[in-house]
Amino acid sequence: MNKIILMGRLTKDPEVRYSQGNNPMAIARYTLAVERKFNRDGEPNADFINCIAFGKNGEFAEKYLHKGMKILVEGRWQSGNYTNKDGQKVYTNDCVVESCEFAESKNANQSERPQPAPQTDSDGFMAIPDGIDEELPFN
Repeated sequence: MNKIILMGRLTKDPEVRYSQGNNPMAIARYTLAVERKFNRDGEPNADFINCIAFGKNGEFAEKYLHKGMKILVEGRWQSGNYTNKDGQKVYTNDCVVESCEFAESKNANQSERPQPAPQTDSDGFMAIPDGIDEELPFN
């Protein structure tokens, strides 16, 4: 069985390209910084895992994922190799994304901005604007 589950933060915005042909397919590449639970002194406390997402998962990455977001990825581990322009063999290891979901709320990723307090009446209840009666869940 080849199954991998990762939770980490994107190190930068995903790079998305589309395949050639009649039915172009999105191919998104991004790197996750996955925190290590235990580390030795002087060693980094994160692993940087290359991820690749195809099709709908690639489109999702293009539309919703941004640098710094914490996501959960489920997929499979894939090893490969190719020969670069200099004739040297390069080995690759990637997580091929099969599903992706957000691991924290949208507000947790944004800087903390103080929200204004709602306006209240003298009795301490929030004032309801006129003409909104039909939108209330009760009457």
